[in-house]
Amino acid sequence: MVGLSEGDADGYAELVTESLGAVAGRSLDLPPPSRSFLSDDHTPVEFSLSFRPGSAPAVRVLVEPGCGARSLARNGRTGLAAVRAMTERWGFATDSLDALVNLFLPARPQGALALWYALELRPGGVPGLKVYLNPAANGEERSASTVREALRRLGHDQAFYALPEAGGYPFLALDLGDWDAPRVKVYLRHDALSAAEAGRLSRMPGGPDPASVEGFFRAVAGPDVPLLTRRPGLTCHSFTETGAARPSGFTLHVPVRDYAEHDGEALRRATKVLGDFGIEAGVLAEALTALTSRRLDEGVGLIAYLALAHQQGSPPRVTAYLSSEAYAVRPPNRAPARSAQPVR
Repeated sequence: MVGLSEGDADGYAELVTESLGAVAGRSLDLPPPSRSFLSDDHTPVEFSLSFRPGSAPAVRVLVEPGCGARSLARNGRTGLAAVRAMTERWGFATDSLDALVNLFLPARPQGALALWYALELRPGGVPGLKVYLNPAANGEERSASTVREALRRLGHDQAFYALPEAGGYPFLALDLGDWDAPRVKVYLRHDALSAAEAGRLSRMPGGPDPASVEGFFRAVAGPDVPLLTRRPGLTCHSFTETGAARPSGFTLHVPVRDYAEHDGEALRRATKVLGDFGIEAGVLAEALTALTSRRLDEGVGLIAYLALAHQQGSPPRVTAYLSSEAYAVRPPNRAPARSAQPVR
């Protein structure tokens, strides 16, 4: 259903296993090797399915290859080595990454992560590669200036000033390899976000109708959630053409796991959203079955985020981010989401 042969799937699984090193062979009966920020239970792997009308969903896997390292600096070096091995294997250019290494991987990095990579698993065994870096590496208070300098180094001199106001800058990501239009992506955190505010956050020319963004927000967060006061919402603003003052893409990420009682409810909301775009949700339901044998109402977090993405020249995409739950299952949310305290 996703266009991958058995050989493709086996090859990608082996690649991810190799990049995790000794952690991949570690017993799951032991605690997590480190407190990975990638997932709630600290599993250093997350999957996602990206849906577009009329096409097979794209399968992606997000990995922290330095998980288990004794320091954040070593974590970053391990991750960078894993990414460089991949780029050499497939002949991918690394100019954009090379320009940012000393900015995002300093000798004494700070923050919750150092480097992640993501693979878009394509038929034929050659994926699309993305690298995620931490703007807080030089201190949370310098995140904005770090993002601004990164964009300048990559030829997007005016891009930073197009971004909306935000509570933080959790990630900067780069596309490496064979992409139709390689992107630089800036992720923003929005505390206590409302549907109306979410509808006004796009800065792309000819961007999405605010009402459609608001509708997605309400469908995912639920009708009784006026503000995202548990886990905050995220937006992603992607830049392609150097010199362009405004982004070419916009994505809203809603952490459905904090605003649904359990994963059965999260799946119902995802099914509704996909149906609104004319997309069948059967593949998503099958993916959840492949990840766990538990009943969906026994936990929450298997579906971590639902995201609505817009990119110039392409139809909208809906992406479901799926947790591995290798170490723990998060119990259902019992308290009403509107009365919850913010998650930091």
